[in-house]
Amino acid sequence: MRVHQAYRYALDPTPEQARLLASHCGAARFAFNWGLAHVKAAMDQRAAEQSYGVPDEHLTEVAWSLYGLRRAWNTAKGDVAPWWAEHSKEAYTSGLDGVARALRNWAASRHGARKGPKMGFPRFRSKHRAAPSCRFTTGAIRVGADRRHVTLPRLGTIRTGESTRKLARHLERGTGRILSATVRGEGGRWFVAFTCELDRPDRAPARPGAVVGVDLGVKDLAVLSTGEVVANPKHHRSALKRLRRLNKQLARRTGPRTPDGGRREASARWATAKAALGTAHARVANQRRDGLHKLTSRLAATWGTVVVEDLTISGMLANRSLARAISDAGLAEVRRQLSCKTAWSGGRLVVADRWFPSSKTCSGCGAVTAKLALSERTYTCAGCGLALGRDLNAALHLAALAADVAQSRGETRNARGGAVGPGTRAGRAPAKREPRKRGTLRRKPEAA
Repeated sequence: MRVHQAYRYALDPTPEQARLLASHCGAARFAFNWGLAHVKAAMDQRAAEQSYGVPDEHLTEVAWSLYGLRRAWNTAKGDVAPWWAEHSKEAYTSGLDGVARALRNWAASRHGARKGPKMGFPRFRSKHRAAPSCRFTTGAIRVGADRRHVTLPRLGTIRTGESTRKLARHLERGTGRILSATVRGEGGRWFVAFTCELDRPDRAPARPGAVVGVDLGVKDLAVLSTGEVVANPKHHRSALKRLRRLNKQLARRTGPRTPDGGRREASARWATAKAALGTAHARVANQRRDGLHKLTSRLAATWGTVVVEDLTISGMLANRSLARAISDAGLAEVRRQLSCKTAWSGGRLVVADRWFPSSKTCSGCGAVTAKLALSERTYTCAGCGLALGRDLNAALHLAALAADVAQSRGETRNARGGAVGPGTRAGRAPAKREPRKRGTLRRKPEAA
């Protein structure tokens, strides 16, 4: 199986190497801002010419493709950036590629060719807000034979904070090749992520014929149909006291903005406080990422079929009372990781339709409860008298959905995470929500 996979390693650079890393990322940001300003100037000139009645064939051409931006950059770099030779050409290409991607996504969203919420026009990147990042696609990109160093163009050989043996083994066996390397600064540390093309051996889960339903929520991160409950660690909530203190400390410092919105030079103490706040946020993100990876890896390696719900996270975040808790849990990341790991492990992922009433349907008799408040944590069926936790009931119903899909629809897009609707079980009616009547308001999505 040939897949694209990224390996991310922490770097341990020397002070000089850290300066070079920051300088290359600054060059990428400069190229991004220059490319965006170049496109905006061309668009303004074209709009002015149209207002003057200039024919279309004589209007100024607006080229925002990577090829067009690189040609314009090579023409103007001697004037706008006389120091351009101090960095790798990949740094400038990385910034220009970011402009081309952002403009392409904006145009596609504007014409309805891109799914999801509407994307606005790209904005300039600030060194105080944008995370420093730079990507290399050509040049000397290697992993050291000692598995403790990596080599990047113009940056040289940099020591890593952890062993690179997993990637090195693929490269030594010839089962993988590096496509690109991206360096990024987060929380006061530098990381490098290698995007690779790998030939992964075909694997099979420990229980290939078993099915598990996973009900994600806020009170408990996940409840499995086996009865196992995965507690929600609530990393952000645990660190909230420290984050508030650091935010107040940052607000008291002299930042780059005046109270009336003007610009000024930030103080050194403001930079120190901002770095401390970034480190605290990075710690929370790393803790959350580590827990989710361990959970999804265990599910994909154990069960042949994993069933989850297609949750509307954007709609759930509209609830001010639950937005922080939902964001802290990282529910969308669970499905994203499962979609990759189940395919790599030889299993399949079944995604229930977002209107599938898993919490309101009895896992014993299939009766659907009309109303189920979020505060009711125990599900009691009026038909058969079944009483159990609502999350466990939902997980059992999700596990039963996998059998419905296999019987009524055969193989589905499970490995890609495609959503499927509930099938018709023997002796039961399809468990779907009734269509919304005209003139009625849409119901807000309920948290699991």
